[in-house]
Amino acid sequence: MPKLIKNGAIVHDDWQAPASGDTAPAGHICTLQQWLQLQDKSGSAVQLEPGEGVQDLLEHLDAIALVAVNFPVFTDGRGFSYARELRQRGYEGELRATGAFIRDQMTYLARVGFNAFQMTDESALEDALDSLHDFSQCYQASIDQPLPLFRRR
Repeated sequence: MPKLIKNGAIVHDDWQAPASGDTAPAGHICTLQQWLQLQDKSGSAVQLEPGEGVQDLLEHLDAIALVAVNFPVFTDGRGFSYARELRQRGYEGELRATGAFIRDQMTYLARVGFNAFQMTDESALEDALDSLHDFSQCYQASIDQPLPLFRRR
């Protein structure tokens, strides 16, 4: 069973990767197109790709159990904006980064709202977990700390 980092711990992944086709089998993360066709969205999981945006999810945020955001290359930063917007709009479920993000980005991914990280190389999970604590303080406000450092003093 695959593993990932979730809420600061290494855990088994209960979801399976998106499947091709018009519908996703039970237990699989849906592509956005598959998810849009679901009649009952409660407890569902959806993966966003760059360019898809979060608009379609906004009226169902309470029903979605997992939003996975794919980073096909580590230089594509649109997923950071998707996470921030979902959290600002009230999404409280699992927000997972998947794909080609790198360990150095994990602190910043957490700052914008990601609470789960599915790395392509599971052997790097222990080191990646440590990287979530690279910084003890951040100057700027963000989803994880709405007040900038000068306001917290």
